[in-house]
Amino acid sequence: MLALLCGGQGTLSDRIFDLAAGHAAAEPVFAAAAACLGEDPREIVRARSAEALSANRVSQILTVTSALAIHACIADLLIEQTAVTGYSVGEMAAWSIAGIWNADEALRLTDVRAQLMDSAAGQDGRLGYVRGLDQAALQPLLEKHRCEIAISNPDLLFVVGGAEQDVIELCREAAMQGAARTGLLAVKIASHTSRLDQACAPLQQALAASRPAPIANQRILLAGGDGTRIFSVSDATTTLACQVARPIDWAATLEALAELGVDRVLDLGPGHALAEMMQGFLPSIRCYAAEAFRSIDGLRNWIASK
Repeated sequence: MLALLCGGQGTLSDRIFDLAAGHAAAEPVFAAAAACLGEDPREIVRARSAEALSANRVSQILTVTSALAIHACIADLLIEQTAVTGYSVGEMAAWSIAGIWNADEALRLTDVRAQLMDSAAGQDGRLGYVRGLDQAALQPLLEKHRCEIAISNPDLLFVVGGAEQDVIELCREAAMQGAARTGLLAVKIASHTSRLDQACAPLQQALAASRPAPIANQRILLAGGDGTRIFSVSDATTTLACQVARPIDWAATLEALAELGVDRVLDLGPGHALAEMMQGFLPSIRCYAAEAFRSIDGLRNWIASK
């Protein structure tokens, strides 16, 4: 079984749309993003600085656009059962790929999500990462620096969130205590922490009001937060809404994919971090990132190759 992984926010390249740009199947996705942003996303990534692209609202919309554009170029080939899940805001793309929303609605709701998060979070939030300390060693640092685990990844990689200066101090002290690597992420909001609690209720209302469709017959949708399989969309909207203020256990999601019998994984991006994590977690699975292909034809040939 093939699994599609939809990436979360990170540093955005000016080439994230190169693979899908110019392909007719992706044009509706780019048009939907342009309706949200007021400008073609392909122009935005070429014209704006990395700092501007890291702004929360712009970053979330571009991130979801990237995954949906690639999916649009291969969707006609996905005639067999396919699993799909998303990392952080990538869940918005995953729900669309599962058939719940079209691209216009997925991007509109991503815009709503980002604006509600910005309103709830304030101005000083940040995400950072710590690799190489277990949770027991990390917990005292979290308490000392008033931070929280935002995402638990395989291989002792934790994303932490809080006020920017607190995250900086936590990372500095973690390095002194033996962490292999630490640093700030491009995400300038403390996603998946209690700092965003006030965004949950209005986001759940927006998701429920979107009139989501049932999950498509050939799709298996897993919650990115813990890998739980989603059968009832209406029951899952509250979980998806509260995801912005709750920690994500991505390691559990990868375990759930393995238990499904997934033997191929395509990281729709942006980037290749999810493919690398899955490959490290379960080396027997063939994992590729869409960005590793030189053309849509090459990607389509891989999808069709079984």
